[in-house]
Amino acid sequence: MPAPARNHTASQAGRPAPGGKVVTLSTKAAPRLRLRQITAAAASNVVPPLVVLVIILTVWQVLCSSPDASLPSPHRVWQESFDLIAYPFFNYGSQDIGLGWRVLISLQRVAYGFGLAAVSGVVIGAVIGQSVWAMRGLEPIFQVLRTVPPLAWLPLSLAAFQDSNPSAIFVIFITSIWPVIINTAVGVRNIPQDYRNVAKVLRLNQFEFFFKIMLPSAAPYIFTGLRIGVGLSWLAIVAAEMLTGGVGIGFFIWDAWNSSRLPDIIVALAYIGVVGFALDKLVSAVGKIITRG
Repeated sequence: MPAPARNHTASQAGRPAPGGKVVTLSTKAAPRLRLRQITAAAASNVVPPLVVLVIILTVWQVLCSSPDASLPSPHRVWQESFDLIAYPFFNYGSQDIGLGWRVLISLQRVAYGFGLAAVSGVVIGAVIGQSVWAMRGLEPIFQVLRTVPPLAWLPLSLAAFQDSNPSAIFVIFITSIWPVIINTAVGVRNIPQDYRNVAKVLRLNQFEFFFKIMLPSAAPYIFTGLRIGVGLSWLAIVAAEMLTGGVGIGFFIWDAWNSSRLPDIIVALAYIGVVGFALDKLVSAVGKIITRG
């Protein structure tokens, strides 16, 4: 095609059609679309649990609304335990404190016991995963000890420590360490052989191999064990505090039972469930950050 014809065609292509309108793309379209996607994702995650919760509360209200019901209805729980729900951090004395303070005291014990279990479990699990003889000698013993209920360790811990606080921490430790050990050992055994060969070529020592090869490769398994362990820790502290006393959430439930305050027990159970859910999501989020999803 001759050059003048090409220029004429190009000039016509750059002009708007006769009678047409020039449409400009708005820069606000993309943020609005992203906001809609975020809102839709949040609604899909929040609305279904809320619907199920409303159904459960409705059925509970219908079944327990009669005066002869053995359990309090949601309306009665709201009326009789409103202070515990609305004011979780009141403090009127050593034992007259809100459930928020009691949960924090229990979480402090969980932090000590679970922290020790996490560090010890990763180290012991790495040794078992690396050594065949350690695996054959220790794994059967660990498999037996992990089936012992948490409260079965409490009398021995009380006899050994002569104090309720370290006894409760020991119960948390001995309850939550087993899934960390087992999952870490499985993760270490599943390290690809190519990674081990690269470590030999680079002549990495044991510490370098542990931090640069072993931990990154076994991290998904380790955090699976940590998620199981933190859940067991929260279960163990509530059970231990029922028997050892103190001001934790477990002792509050036992004291409310002795005082026939069933609405307070239901509110405390809700606190326990929400905190346990938050702990699981926290460990899961840390695991996703460290393992990059």
